[in-house]
Amino acid sequence: MGANRHRLLLGITGGVAAYKAAELARLLLQAGSDVQVVMTASAQRFVTPLTFQSLTGRPVITDMWNGGVDNGMPHIELSRDRDGIVIAPASADFIAKLVTGLADDLLSTLCLARECPLMVAPAMNRQMWEHAATQRNMRQLEADGVTIAGPAAGAQACGETGFGRLLEAPELAAAIEAWFEAWMQPKLLRDVRVLITAGPTFEAIDAVRGITNLSSGKMGYAIAQAAIAAGADVTLVSGRTCMGAPKQARLINVTSAAEMLAAVTAETSSCAIFIGVAAVADYRVVTPNPQKIKKTKDTLTLELARNPDILEYVASLPQPPFCVGFAAESENLVEYAQEKRRRKKLPLLVANLVQDALSRDDNELILFDDEGAHPLPRAAKSVLAGQLIAHVAKLYRNPALTQKRKAS
Repeated sequence: MGANRHRLLLGITGGVAAYKAAELARLLLQAGSDVQVVMTASAQRFVTPLTFQSLTGRPVITDMWNGGVDNGMPHIELSRDRDGIVIAPASADFIAKLVTGLADDLLSTLCLARECPLMVAPAMNRQMWEHAATQRNMRQLEADGVTIAGPAAGAQACGETGFGRLLEAPELAAAIEAWFEAWMQPKLLRDVRVLITAGPTFEAIDAVRGITNLSSGKMGYAIAQAAIAAGADVTLVSGRTCMGAPKQARLINVTSAAEMLAAVTAETSSCAIFIGVAAVADYRVVTPNPQKIKKTKDTLTLELARNPDILEYVASLPQPPFCVGFAAESENLVEYAQEKRRRKKLPLLVANLVQDALSRDDNELILFDDEGAHPLPRAAKSVLAGQLIAHVAKLYRNPALTQKRKAS
């Protein structure tokens, strides 16, 4: 085997899915990675350390007071020569530890003291995954810059079916590879000002009702985090979401499409790249009722007016920033996306099927530019965001494209 491609610390927590980590370790080693395994006490109830020592050729570290580390501080030393930490499987309990900063064993302390990026691959019963506490914790991890891989849906060891399964080892290995590519790339957008819209808009009908959509904001927030990782100065204009914004982004909260347009208009002149991810309502109510409309008739007629197209507005400016649009379609994806890119004269358009993306933690995308179509296979949205930002940076830095943009 040649030089190691990545130096990875693989953390394993308690759960029946721990057996999949053995196959994951084998695949990572096969790809040329250097893998150091750290196991919690509960993980050792499911798979023995000897299994991973046999696979990796390295002693598995299980104890905060391990005598094999020269300086006696494994919670510091073990992560210092690593390019990244992956927790797979990550139990609900361990995820809660990460969110609260609890450090009561070696693996949790390693994560708290790390200087390298962290990926978490959740695995748990579907009801544990769907619990409000777990969902809050996942949102906080994303806001803290932690990459999430999975979970998948399917049959579980408990006999139930739903989300909570650990990704299969080949899927997880591919996600880790893409994650490393995103994190270890040079700061391709260092000091570049990037303006991103995310989340849904809300168009009031009356004092309590409105027109909106199912966008969670996950993709836009993941792109903001990836742009920050690439060195960009990010402003995030966001509709109402349950997401925690990346700490290094400047957040502007808006509600309606008109408010989003006003925020974007105020920021556009100072940005070099505009990425329109938000799901903006196409129509608004002409005259919203300031009071709650009472239920007095069997039917209610609303007069709707078309909202301004924010992406079209930015792209048609005399000196527009580098514009990236999104097309969420329910059918004829390629046809509609290519037409939208041509009509709005965009250097890059990102397309996906709405039924495969809304409210999910993973997605699959197709990037359309002057060179054609570039499919990005299904992966965690955080992973796809890193791949997208790398592609944006490549196009933005292309001298020929820069001249074309200046001439337009």
